[in-house]
Amino acid sequence: MSPASCLLGVLLLWDLIPRPDALSYFGLTGREPLMVLPLGVDDINALPPVKICESFKLKRKQRRMCKRDAGVAETLVEAMHMSARECQHQFHNERWNCTLGKTRLNMLKRGFKETAFLYAISSSGLTHALGRACSSGKLERCTCDESFNDIDNRETWLWGGCGDNLKYSRKFARQFLSMNKAEEQDLRAAVDRHNTNLGIRSVTYQVVRSRVKTTCKCHGVSGSCSVQTCWRQLAPFHEIGDVLKNKYEKAMKVVSMTNGAGERAQLMNEPVGNEAPKGPKNNDMVFVDDSPSYCKKGKYSYGTRGRICDKEKNCDSICCGRGHNTQSLIIKRPCQCQVKWCCYVECKECNTREEIYMCK
Repeated sequence: MSPASCLLGVLLLWDLIPRPDALSYFGLTGREPLMVLPLGVDDINALPPVKICESFKLKRKQRRMCKRDAGVAETLVEAMHMSARECQHQFHNERWNCTLGKTRLNMLKRGFKETAFLYAISSSGLTHALGRACSSGKLERCTCDESFNDIDNRETWLWGGCGDNLKYSRKFARQFLSMNKAEEQDLRAAVDRHNTNLGIRSVTYQVVRSRVKTTCKCHGVSGSCSVQTCWRQLAPFHEIGDVLKNKYEKAMKVVSMTNGAGERAQLMNEPVGNEAPKGPKNNDMVFVDDSPSYCKKGKYSYGTRGRICDKEKNCDSICCGRGHNTQSLIIKRPCQCQVKWCCYVECKECNTREEIYMCK
């Protein structure tokens, strides 16, 4: 099991764990699942950091890295939550909707496009969470990012605040998810490594660095803003999710062209006709196996029967041509809300009739 699979193990077991709210665990597991304690968000964060690290099935190096800084364990948990929410958001209108449970564990044994996305969103989530943790003071071994102090502006700038440390987070994620030489010789491991690096380097570093946002606070007499204290922050994680989803749509199927024993697997696309094979670029998402349809219940999917769909947008696709049923519901919602003095909002309760559509 590769280190990237270990992190994936933390991020893929959402529905197997009792949870008090929608922000509970989503484990990303690789070929062997990373065990997660059956606790809700509040409970897990109440544990000592060492106990959190021990609750994950980590390799020795990963466990050591998790324990050496008290904030790493909390950051791993935050990465899980963030990656889980984004995965489900990106696929909620598709047949495979970031499915939970045993079907996902089975799917991760194969090199599907969806597996590629999970590896990429997992590593980018870890890198993003680490960068934010540095600037918020959660991690003792890193500080604010000081690499963005080269702005040329006629106004008066004072670089202060605390920027998200992307340089440190990228280095940590690479070390945490690195593979040994034996693992690198396997085609599937090479694909997993490529997609893991896609999340760390090609997306989180290159794309997000170009989209970092400058946040400023004004100073001066009577709010004149004659001096500004500015710092840089990472873009919201959903922007990374959008980029990775786009790469998923354009993912390249690859094969191994390695001949000699002991060599690292070299990825090449499947040649078409007389076209010469070529290797994927660093910012390409790659996969090995063609994905199933996800229409019927089976080893890799619970099927789409009973899924709620949008009649105007995706019922035909999600329901796989089986059609859909229409159900009319009475929904109670707050309405005619008014702000009362002091400090509370008073609403009435209104009934509205809505139609929902479910796949046959």
